[in-house]
Amino acid sequence: MVAPTELVAAAARIAEETLFPAALATDRSPLVPVDLLDQLAAAGLYGLVGPAEAGGLGADAATRAAVTEVLAGGCLTTTFVWTQHHGAVHTLAELSPEAVRREWLGPLCAGARRAGVAFAGLRRPGPPILTARRSDGAWSFKGTAPWVTGWGRIDLVHVAARDDHGQVVWALVDARESPSLRVQVLPLAAVTASGTVTLRFDGHLVPDERVTLVEDFDRWRARDAAGLRANGAFALGVTRRCCALLGPSELDGELDDARDQLDRAAPEAVPAARARASLLAMRAASRLVVAGGGRSMLTDNHAQRLAREAMFLLVFGQTASIREAQLELDACLAAGGGGSG
Repeated sequence: MVAPTELVAAAARIAEETLFPAALATDRSPLVPVDLLDQLAAAGLYGLVGPAEAGGLGADAATRAAVTEVLAGGCLTTTFVWTQHHGAVHTLAELSPEAVRREWLGPLCAGARRAGVAFAGLRRPGPPILTARRSDGAWSFKGTAPWVTGWGRIDLVHVAARDDHGQVVWALVDARESPSLRVQVLPLAAVTASGTVTLRFDGHLVPDERVTLVEDFDRWRARDAAGLRANGAFALGVTRRCCALLGPSELDGELDDARDQLDRAAPEAVPAARARASLLAMRAASRLVVAGGGRSMLTDNHAQRLAREAMFLLVFGQTASIREAQLELDACLAAGGGGSG
């Protein structure tokens, strides 16, 4: 097994030597260049959280967060596409039946097959927007998956829907448009090359052998809450890059503090820590824009890209509790009350 420090160092080399030099071109591309994703696969990073017996690297949560942070500091768009893959790997490794694990886990860890994820609808209040009904050895998916990233660069989407009993059904769906699976591209203001789409299912059939997990909704909600720290690494990565471009400042210490707060936060404190990290990224990017003056508005300048990415991270992966924490912290800052506690 590769040591965590070696994994982070390898990711940092890719970020500095490959991702960051290409970041502005990637930002202007229709889709993330496939060779960037291929380099992550060649480094074994598609198997970051997979078990060694399946060809994975077996990284723990802290190592995954550190790797994600340094990669996001290289190019948020590429990292955003890559990170969607790990949910399927984790589910297959830890929670899935042996047959589906045996077929899919190895290729996914190698990056020979690449996955996205579709579960944002589970967080919405009210009736489910995507349902799954079992019939004759298959599941029929109907409804909408509002936020799916990597379309055009992924082979599979790990889709979550609610069944007739309110349980969550997870399945590996081919990332291919069909009469029963329609795609609408979302014109994002940032990470445009991420291939983020809305999927519309109209009785789309998925065989039983593609189902990775059926779980109680409350169990999923607990897993989701426990995993909220991971996405904070994106904001840390954007702040990290802003600090590198600005040069030494008090923001360096604030970045360390934000990382420490995320790492130490109990589950109930993660929303506030996520809010602090996202607002710090916005503040760091704003300072970079100001420091660059008019040049910051040119499309070949990293400041405008990072500012748009920081804006994006205010809402990405946002739950109601994170939104409330962000608004509360923003109001506190505006009133001069600080926000480091």
